[in-house]
Amino acid sequence: MKKENTFMQGIVDGLPICLGYVSVAFAFGIFSVGNGLSVSEAVLISMTNVTSAGQLSAVPIIAMGGSFLELALTQCIINLRYSLMSVSLSQKFDRSIRLLDRFLLAFVNTDEVFAVASSKPHRVSRRYMYGLILTPYLGWSLGTLVGALAGDIFPTMLTSALGVAIYGMFIAIVLPASKKSRSTALCVLLAIALSCLFRFTSGLSKVPTGFTIILCAVAASAVFALIDCAKGREADA
Repeated sequence: MKKENTFMQGIVDGLPICLGYVSVAFAFGIFSVGNGLSVSEAVLISMTNVTSAGQLSAVPIIAMGGSFLELALTQCIINLRYSLMSVSLSQKFDRSIRLLDRFLLAFVNTDEVFAVASSKPHRVSRRYMYGLILTPYLGWSLGTLVGALAGDIFPTMLTSALGVAIYGMFIAIVLPASKKSRSTALCVLLAIALSCLFRFTSGLSKVPTGFTIILCAVAASAVFALIDCAKGREADA
């Protein structure tokens, strides 16, 4: 087996992802405890999900006693991209990766893991992939634990300040894509406008948070998908 396709090389390639996840997971831990979850609940969520945006959207729904349907639909919409990423990544797997391995690897197939594995010029092995997902998974889980413990110990003023990191993470995700694409920027602005409409309109403000996220995300995405489709037809004509 080539050196660049071993378990240890996967560990090495996963370390930068791990370090990045620790800081985000730390903020998630604080955010969770601040919304009434216990330390063990916050850690359990991270250990069984490994999806930053999905987990962050789930915490307010759980804290406000939302329904399972609301929670499930929210996660389906937010995490739908991972299905496409997993299908794409499966084309990079060599013959050592079996069906059970595919399920386990898909569990930690995050944006960063996908990017690193997909960038390899060769097919990736079973050992390499398990090494690649191990350190990010540990970083995400341990970061959540430390953040949740800090949120349980630190003064409220300090934990509130540290919780701002969560919103910084969302800005860091959205801004680069918005700068590259005008349609993406307008889609984000439309989603924000719809969210404000739900928040500040008396009748709409009663809609549960999870369904608000679903409606705003789907509506904004559908509008600009139709616009881009129309532009494509005009270009073909």
